[in-house]
Amino acid sequence: MEISEAQHLVDKWINTMGIRYFNELTNTAILMEEVGEVARIMARQYGEQSFKKSDTEVNLADEMADVLFVLICLANQTGVDLTDALVKNMEKKSIRDADRHRNNEKLKP
Repeated sequence: MEISEAQHLVDKWINTMGIRYFNELTNTAILMEEVGEVARIMARQYGEQSFKKSDTEVNLADEMADVLFVLICLANQTGVDLTDALVKNMEKKSIRDADRHRNNEKLKP
């Protein structure tokens, strides 16, 4: 699926099943909540924290999809074309970081 297709799919779902978008501030708070859920799983699955009994049904992929969904909602609400934004961001990183990581002693094996 292309990013533009995802933006259209989310918009269609919001306007049919979701009734309307939550306002931008609410969606920003929801995005932070969803990112926190991803962080919680990462800290337990890859970090040093242990899972609690209530964490038995965690699903990292599903939580990442929740983050993506809300991010797409915010992009749609604010008129951001995520395809264009990502292309421009990659160009910026490619120029800014052309030698930065290659010359970073901390990243060498």
